[in-house]
This record gives sequence, structure tokens and C-alpha cells, in this order.
Amino acid sequence: MKFTRSEAIKSIESTPKWDITIIGGGATGLGIAVDAASRGYKTLLVEKYDFAKGTSSKSTKLVHGGVRYLANGDVKLVMSALKERGLIFKNAPHVSFVQSFVIPSYSLFGKMKFLIGLKLYDWLAGKLRIGKSTLLSKSEVIEKLPKVKQKNLIGGIQYFDGQFDDARLALNLGQTAVENGAVVLNYAEVSAITKDTSGNVTGIEFIDKDSNKRYAIKSKAVINATGIFVDDILKLDVSAHKNLVRPSQGAHIVIDKKFLGNIDALMIPETSDGRVLFGVPWHDKVLLGTTDTPLNAHQIEPRPLEEEIEFILSTADAYLDNAPTRKDVLSVFAGLRPLAAPTDNDSNSTKEISRDHKLITSISGLITITGGKWTTYRKMAEETVDLAISKAGLIPQPCRTTTLQIHGYSTERREGHWQVYGSDTDEIQKLVKENPALGAKLHQNYNFIEAEVVWASRNEMVYNIEDFLARRIRFLLLDAKASLEVAPRVAQLMAAELQKDENWINAQTEAYSALVKNYTL
Repeated sequence: MKFTRSEAIKSIESTPKWDITIIGGGATGLGIAVDAASRGYKTLLVEKYDFAKGTSSKSTKLVHGGVRYLANGDVKLVMSALKERGLIFKNAPHVSFVQSFVIPSYSLFGKMKFLIGLKLYDWLAGKLRIGKSTLLSKSEVIEKLPKVKQKNLIGGIQYFDGQFDDARLALNLGQTAVENGAVVLNYAEVSAITKDTSGNVTGIEFIDKDSNKRYAIKSKAVINATGIFVDDILKLDVSAHKNLVRPSQGAHIVIDKKFLGNIDALMIPETSDGRVLFGVPWHDKVLLGTTDTPLNAHQIEPRPLEEEIEFILSTADAYLDNAPTRKDVLSVFAGLRPLAAPTDNDSNSTKEISRDHKLITSISGLITITGGKWTTYRKMAEETVDLAISKAGLIPQPCRTTTLQIHGYSTERREGHWQVYGSDTDEIQKLVKENPALGAKLHQNYNFIEAEVVWASRNEMVYNIEDFLARRIRFLLLDAKASLEVAPRVAQLMAAELQKDENWINAQTEAYSALVKNYTL
């Protein structure tokens, strides 16, 4: 089946009953779809917005065990995440990479403390270890991080962790699910949880945003994997439900790579308020973050708070010479972590809130998964499908995702942004051979080309120009103002592919222009 909305709708209309229906198309939901479909279950996933529109496209882009969780004594979570990091590298090498990190040290005690911790981190990874932590001299730190502040610098530590493109991996998970027989659909808003006379869940109702048509789905198991929105779905199940999730905001800024150095990332292990801050090379820019700000409300387009931006810039200024200022920021963005919080937790600290995931079965049989982190998406999916099998009485089938190659799988290293397309790169470049005009750059300063818009419209289920500019290519996050310059042309190319008119082009360009304001200072 082609990865298009029209194909998905056709399959939905012709399928009387599903084994497993998943609400939510972020990392967790898409991972569950891959797991369930690869075991042979008739699987449906619906997503209210675009795949990974929320938290799952706004991470710090790290596939990691979580060095700071080790400092908190959460060895079990770190071990699990390190194992899953290794599996992502094996199964999706086109979107995941080994990244060198350097911790500059300004005291001997700090240097030895972090080395011991990172040696333990290496050891916990076992045979899936991806590098060896080593001490660096002062000159070696300066060589790797030429912009680091040298006053009182005594050396540092180099360690290795993972980096990835979150939205591209999410999309590839959706494609992998479909290749294994699942049906996935974006812009499909769940409006009801349906039940039998005994109060047991029998399916869902959703509205297709494009046609405004309402669909009633029958399913043996229904899984709520909506991240920060899990409570909204639980209120469809039980109107008096009390919130399970406490959102925590993580903000990031994107700057030119000249502010950091070469290919190594910066890790600041102890900031002024006890957080960890990263400076990570990403798509030829540098991403600085993250924050950990408890919030009482959630929204699909959170904006970094002024104090978060100031915190990131002032922390960078404490460690880097000629540090970036507000005028150097190319993009700002924030994601909301769905931290699994006890319902009686009124604390304003996110340190007491679990980073691990929780699986909950409602009286009705609705299964909810919440919490967790991108790196452990596969393990979370395995546990969720195992639970769905037992609760819905499905014929048990073993999990197959530990060795399942993700769509786009390729060990070939490609230049620039082509790397994250993996095996799809050749198909996009075929479009240019067929129509050389599609080889034109979208923007003179970036290597994105028109063929990518055509490819995404035909094969990556884009519904609007934001889907393309924010998540199929990462232009919005890399340089928000530059991405706005290409919006009209992207709208024209998409309109030709999706049979849309001039009114659609104008409306899309206006909507994107309004969105870009959220990503600029």
C-alpha cells in the first residue's frame, strides 16, 4: 500500500474490524504500530495532527541512555535506554549517528567525578557500547572545541552518545508500519471512545480533517499513545478522569556552527540551576538546549519562555568565547515532555517526576501508555503490544522489532541532508533525471531541492506546507526566516501534486507565515 492519505482512507472504509487501534502518531504510537503490524495484527493508527507534530519532532535530537539519569541513580532506565540506543543504530543507521561529546573541566574534582560516571555509562552499554570515554588535556579540549573559554580550563572528558533526526525517524516508523500491513492516517481527530452495553471499549470514532467525514472503527484493542494529550483521550473514556501527565517544557535555540567548533558536541553537566545543557551539531547548524520547565497546561505549539531563552544564552556565554546573542538565533522551538506524574503531586519540580513510562489499563479496557523517552520507543511499544494481546485475547505472536530494519535503511553515507533519506535518496534523484527542473534549489543558501517537495507529496503523506518545511525537511527548525522565503514556491509545488487551487496556496502561505513567528525572536 502506498503511504498516502487516500490509500489509508480506502483501507479504513473496507476493513470491518481491527485487532489493534492506536491513537497518536508520535514516537510511541508509531513504534506500537510497527510492533503490532510486524507481529501480523490488523493495525490502525490515527493522529490528530501530523506525525510527530508535537514533542516527537522537538527533542534535543539525542539517542542516549541519559547521563543525568545515572546521576539520579536511575540505573535501570539508563541500561534499558543504552540497549535501545544500540538497536536504533542497527535498525535505522540512515537517521542515527555516533556523536562525540566533550565536557570541559575547570576543576580536578569535577573532571574525575564525570570520568568515573561516564566509565560506568560505557560499562552499562555492554556490547552495544559505541565509544570509549577518555580524559582530554587542555590542548585537546581546545582543539575539539576551539570556542571554549580557556581561563581556568584544565582539560576535559570525551564520551560518545547518539544523535538522530527525530521527525524523519518518526516518518520512517510510519512507513515501516504500512510496509508490514498497518494503516496509518494523519489529520484524523478521535471524537469518541465507543463501548458495548457492559462498558467495554469496542472501538473509536474519528473525523477526517480533509473531508470532514466521520468514521466509526471497531477494534479488539484500543491504545491511547497521545503523549501530552493522554488525559484528553482518557476524558473521552471517563469524563471525571483526573490528569495523569504533568507537562515539562524543553526549549532549544539553533545557531550557526561557527559558535561551537568542528564536529564535536559540547556537554555542560552542571548549569546554574543543576540542569544539563548540550550544544550539538545538527544538519550543519548547532542546537543548544534543553530546559526543564514545569507547566500546568499543554498545547500543540508551545513557545519557549523568555527566561528559557535567556538561560540557554547565558549558559552558553559562560562556556564559549564570542557566544551567540539573540540576533544570532536562527530558530527557537520547544517541546513538551509527557512526564508521568502522580495525580496528587503538586510539586513544581520535575526532578521528582518519573522519566520512565507507565502502562495503564482503564476499567473499560482502554490501554494508555505515558511518559518514557524517544530512545526507548521500541521497548515501550513491545510492552504495550504484549499488554494489548493479553487484554484483548489476541493470539500471541512474538515481538519482531529487535532486528526489524526501518524504512530507508542504508549503511551508505550520503552528503549533507541526503543522509536522512537513506535508500529513498536514489528515488528522489530519479525525479530530477526525469524532470531536470526539479533539481532547482528551494533557497540559494541551502541544498534542499524542488524534487523533495514532489517526493514528499507523493510518498510521505504531507497535508500542508508546514508538514514539509518543519518535519519532512527540517527547514523551520534550522532557519525559520529562510524557510518562510520558500513557502510560496513549496505551496505551488504541493498544490500541483495534491490538486489544490490558488486559494489553498494563499491560505497555506499565510498560515505558515503566522507559524514562523513562533520560531523567531
